[in-house]
Amino acid sequence: MSHRFRRTLGEFRAVWMLLVVGVVLSIVSPVFLTSTNLLNVALATSVMALLAAGQTFVIILAEIDLSVGATLGFSAMVTALTLQGQPTIVGIAVGLGVGAAAGLINGLFVTKTRMPSFIATLAMMSVLAGLTLQLSEGNPIAVNDYDFQNIGQAEVLGVPVPVWLMIVVFAVCGTLLSRTRFGRYVYATGDNAEAAKLSGIPTDRVKIQAFMISGLLSGLAGFIVTARLSTASPTAGTGLELVAIAAVIIGGTSLAGGRGNLVGTLVGAFILGVVDNGMNLLDVSPFLQNVVKGAVILFAVLLDRNAASFRVMFGRRPPSSPASRSIEQPNDLVRK
Repeated sequence: MSHRFRRTLGEFRAVWMLLVVGVVLSIVSPVFLTSTNLLNVALATSVMALLAAGQTFVIILAEIDLSVGATLGFSAMVTALTLQGQPTIVGIAVGLGVGAAAGLINGLFVTKTRMPSFIATLAMMSVLAGLTLQLSEGNPIAVNDYDFQNIGQAEVLGVPVPVWLMIVVFAVCGTLLSRTRFGRYVYATGDNAEAAKLSGIPTDRVKIQAFMISGLLSGLAGFIVTARLSTASPTAGTGLELVAIAAVIIGGTSLAGGRGNLVGTLVGAFILGVVDNGMNLLDVSPFLQNVVKGAVILFAVLLDRNAASFRVMFGRRPPSSPASRSIEQPNDLVRK
């Protein structure tokens, strides 16, 4: 097996996993490959994928955001309350603004107080969950705005609008991460924050912006959920932060920072979505579904760690990331 083939196999690990799962499910369930079911998978995955996209920026920085689920729920509730007396565009703007503000606060706590992101975002998760329950008094809030409902329920060219939004977000964020100076700064900071800072990179600002992107996309996911259900539930985002982190890890992003991409995250989200869909089609007990998803996550992480060990054992450097290239040539990075 050539080095290039092994490298390609490792880089597209998540794609192979998705193909294997898809082939198995298409064999055991004749419904799986129908267009209706595949659109249902994409629709169900869209919200999780948006949360995972924002989480990717944060994890590449070797940080973590545990507040994305609570941000989704709080943003959804604020949007629903705003729509009771304001136009659709105002409700959307307020929901997105709330998400971005939550991300900004997370970023400021992490960078200015040097508080571990795990603690800062865990506290934010608790605060936002409490505020959501306080605003709603524990009750769902109905949304009757027809234009707003169309965001979650309408279709364009036979594809649900949330799926189109997911595609647009991943295209924009993928370009931002791989083709811009900010993206190079994210990789460099995640790979070696001290070296990046000495190279002239504003590492604190990069982290704040990454947390704001995570919060903004959580707000977007929040009003998509609200539009789909025509209701804002106070528990809408409960547990989704763990699913988003799982999608990022399955997609190949390293928790140690400095490595990852949005394509892998999207594939990771679809792996979880396909597994969920397949278990529902096969009528697997809901009590066992979390066991299966946990096993998928462990398998993905083990593949990643074993691949890294293999490269070290045989004296092969891992594929160079934008981070490593940035640190090796800091002056070039600053001049760009």
